[in-house]
Amino acid sequence: MPFDTFLALLTFAFVASMTPGPNNVMLLSSGVNFGVARTVPHMAGITLGFSLMIGLVGLGVAGLFTAWPPARAVLTWVSVAYLLWLAWKIARSAPPSGAVAAGARPLTFPQAAGFQWVNPKGWTAALTANALYAPGSDLPSVALVVAAFAAVSVLSVTVWTVLGRGLRAFLQDRRRLRVFNIVMALTLVASLYPVLFG
Repeated sequence: MPFDTFLALLTFAFVASMTPGPNNVMLLSSGVNFGVARTVPHMAGITLGFSLMIGLVGLGVAGLFTAWPPARAVLTWVSVAYLLWLAWKIARSAPPSGAVAAGARPLTFPQAAGFQWVNPKGWTAALTANALYAPGSDLPSVALVVAAFAAVSVLSVTVWTVLGRGLRAFLQDRRRLRVFNIVMALTLVASLYPVLFG
């Protein structure tokens, strides 16, 4: 892959990873409610889970949609149901001081990694990146796409979680936190608009 094409890939990965979407909304909320240290497994699950997904998509998993078209509809409805459930959990999150007592916890590594497979924004990014930058599905090109997204993901998950942690002091007030969690939940639900009506 020529260097200018790789820079274009990095730019695409940066924009796709840093802009608001389900992963980033959940990380922001987790940073507020649980802090950075407790969110690390969630962060790692996103980075490694999406890297694996983008690699498998590049090597041909997306061909399932061509071979069995109902698979896309099944994925869409599973994604919608799971995101609505997550939005409900975010809206009902407890204040930082009471999160542990209330039994709340951030997503685990396997949950965050598994979520990538039902994340509509993730599927769009994986399909688009591989179509543009690894059209032949050859291993070296797919590996570069994976490497670019993995590198940018480390930055993205860190920024969104730390941003959430930075808001924690402001959101110690129970009413502010309640409003924040509801806004994050509604933002997560709003991210479904392109999936359902796009």
